[in-house]
Amino acid sequence: MYLPLVVGVDGSEPSLRAVDWAADEAALHGVPLLVVFGTLWERYEGAALARELGKPSAGLKADVIVRAAARRARRLHPDLVVTTEAVPDEAEQALERAGRNASMIIAGSRGRSGIADRLLGSVSRTVAAGSDCPVVVVRGSDDNRALGGRHGRIVVGVGEASAAALRFAFSEARLRHVPLAAVRAWRRPAHDTADHPLPTGEPARLYEAYAAKELDAALEAAPSDVTVRRHTVEGPARAVLPAASAEAGLLVIGRRTHGRLGRTAHAVLHRSACPVVVVPEWA
Repeated sequence: MYLPLVVGVDGSEPSLRAVDWAADEAALHGVPLLVVFGTLWERYEGAALARELGKPSAGLKADVIVRAAARRARRLHPDLVVTTEAVPDEAEQALERAGRNASMIIAGSRGRSGIADRLLGSVSRTVAAGSDCPVVVVRGSDDNRALGGRHGRIVVGVGEASAAALRFAFSEARLRHVPLAAVRAWRRPAHDTADHPLPTGEPARLYEAYAAKELDAALEAAPSDVTVRRHTVEGPARAVLPAASAEAGLLVIGRRTHGRLGRTAHAVLHRSACPVVVVPEWA
């Protein structure tokens, strides 16, 4: 039995781009796609879908929104199995519940404007922090699609919570036949810390060499059929990883705790130039 991919919709332009990305990813993996809408948000339905249907946005109902999203996915991949679900719940709860029996959740990065914009941004962050399966937040331009995008590589951040993220990144790189850039950020501490083996004042090259050693250890299990390129970059991960996303089709990061995103994940979700997938350490 293949677990479906779940995509959250509300009719906004970002959620429709998330449908496109999710349809590509479901077709790539050969799994069904489940389109989910939390109906407590009907007052925030999007103008983009209204234009597509030729109806005023105020008249759209949940079943119309999910059916239109399903048609959009099938236009991209006619053989894709697509089902829909409109539930009387908040979007966060609807997506997290559907994600308990899913391989992945896909969400738009934000709504269309104003209050809806803030709420949808909150939803994507909440789901990324609380889901037990990988969560993709679709960021970037319209051509940042799972298939056929302009950037032919995946970037994965290698840090304390990277084992599951690396497994995910290896799998995606293999399926897409693209190289994987493994990025390890490093910094020279301003003062001595108990969790760093090198004392303050050592030359920068020693810190970089230590980061390279950690990166090599993390990549020992890299599959032979995936091209992996190693990068050690000086700077905080919350700045290094968004910079690396500029030439990527997907950025993969790990998450250590349930219900909370760290500073790096927050920065990446706000500043990445491409879709971001947050992978729980236990996934």
